[in-house]
Amino acid sequence: MSQWYLSFDGRQEGPFDLAQAQARARMNPQGFAWREGFAQWVPISQLAELSPERSPVMAPPPPVGRGTDEIDFKIVGHEMQFVEIELDPGESAVAEAGAMMYKDEAIHMEAVFGDGSGAAGNSFMDKLLGAGKRIITGESLFMTVFTHTGQGKGRVAFGAPYPGNIIPLSLNTVNGTLICQKDCFLCAAKGVSIGIHFQRKILTGLFGGEGFIMQRLDGDGQVFMHAGGTVVERVLKPGEVLDVDTGCLVAMERTVEFDIRQAGNIKTALFGGEGLFFARVQGPGRVWLQSLPFSRLAGRMLQSAPGMGGSKDEGSVLGPLGTLLGGR
Repeated sequence: MSQWYLSFDGRQEGPFDLAQAQARARMNPQGFAWREGFAQWVPISQLAELSPERSPVMAPPPPVGRGTDEIDFKIVGHEMQFVEIELDPGESAVAEAGAMMYKDEAIHMEAVFGDGSGAAGNSFMDKLLGAGKRIITGESLFMTVFTHTGQGKGRVAFGAPYPGNIIPLSLNTVNGTLICQKDCFLCAAKGVSIGIHFQRKILTGLFGGEGFIMQRLDGDGQVFMHAGGTVVERVLKPGEVLDVDTGCLVAMERTVEFDIRQAGNIKTALFGGEGLFFARVQGPGRVWLQSLPFSRLAGRMLQSAPGMGGSKDEGSVLGPLGTLLGGR
């Protein structure tokens, strides 16, 4: 069954099944609708499925956006990348608190309650709900909005928090929705909604590496994610299955099914070094994978710390004796 998305005054609602979409369209026919297979948003009044009492209009409608700012960008660096975003007057970008690297003087920054998209509404309760979603995903209550208030072009840059790569992605290429890890979001064009995605299966939530909750990015604008090590994009055919280490999954399209499976037999699961479970992703759709999850990097650093049994003289032939003779 197709899922419908409706847009009223730049605010997206959905997904709805056909009956729900028809009921919502009757309440307010002055909006736009989209479902899988549509190349663009279509006025509700021109869709016979949502307005059965009206005859369909054969002329194709002009392209309609969802209110997200269009931004230009460039990614700089290799191991420790940052993204520089170019804004026209009045355009804005949103980012996690503390992600900024530098900005032009004409770029005004403001901390906002919630995700900064305005998609949830403007009332205090709407903002409180948006902020609550961010707490559930382990993020700060506030995001920072960077708006170009001057003339000409303005630039603001955001840096990656640890070695890896920045993944630029237009949500238009994933039908408006992307499911991703809770901590991989870096920044986006203003208008992108940053919500939550619940795992529907309890075992997947308990042992899937990301818990019950992942982030959900909705809109039609540009988003930037950060992943550790090398990033690879895999395109899964319908029914194609890929086993992934639970920490190596960065993001996936909403058409991809996510589940878990045991890592072989009991002996392999206990002593194979790969944990008890794999993440099982099944196509169709794209998935993004990282070679170095931050949890793995942090674990290796912790093991090497002197206070946790690591050695200060790993390269010394004498080892601990060298430390003793050196007076340390």
